[in-house]
Amino acid sequence: MKQKENIKQKLKLYLEKRDFNAFNLKSVIFDMDGVLYDSMPSHDKSWRETFDELNLQHEPYEFFLQEGRLGKSTINEIFQRNLQRDSTDEEEEKIYARKSELFKQYNSDETLPGAKEVLNFVKEKGLVPVLVTGSGQHSLLDKLSYHFPDIFTPETMVTAFNVTNGKPHPEPFTLGLKKGGNLLPNQAIVIENAPLGVKSAVAAGIFTIAVNTGPLDDNVLIDAGAAIVYQSVTELNENFPLILDIINDINLHS
Repeated sequence: MKQKENIKQKLKLYLEKRDFNAFNLKSVIFDMDGVLYDSMPSHDKSWRETFDELNLQHEPYEFFLQEGRLGKSTINEIFQRNLQRDSTDEEEEKIYARKSELFKQYNSDETLPGAKEVLNFVKEKGLVPVLVTGSGQHSLLDKLSYHFPDIFTPETMVTAFNVTNGKPHPEPFTLGLKKGGNLLPNQAIVIENAPLGVKSAVAAGIFTIAVNTGPLDDNVLIDAGAAIVYQSVTELNENFPLILDIINDINLHS
């Protein structure tokens, strides 16, 4: 009962702050790495090794904190810190190619427990699943239709190839709303796992739930703007029917 009331308060607070009377839910927008795939450890390892090969320093958990940025932005930030200059287009292309090579070597393509179930539940409820990822890794993007059949189409996906400004800029999720059917922010919910992704979704005005599938503290995601934090996608899946019930209840009494 306490959990239900807490979720209800978070949802109502969102509506008040965004000046909406109710939710008109049409879509659920999902990040990919760390939400659908257990790929973040491989991203982290491949980024670290790539920069180690170049003798460029990086911080602990940096690539979990930077998740969602476009690859060139991540590279440029490391260059600015280490070399006090921007990375060139040629350097970015070469470094990202090496990182992608290592990622393909390390990543197992394993999906996260609960991912298939929550995607299928969303679709069964008549909601449009939309993908918004900062990834440009073909090794994962090309396998979405295999691991999650009949869920996403090119028309309902936003990737690194579609945006000028990556997360934490709102552009990826603003485009996600468009891909979901030219939606308003109160017509979608976002599922994210990374602080920059949370910031991006919140900046686009969308109610955002985080699944903390990595090593970061919950407070990092809360401080970024996540309204609710679950410890796994399985926990999200178990609670999603309750969230939809609460939204319906709020709408009935609005």
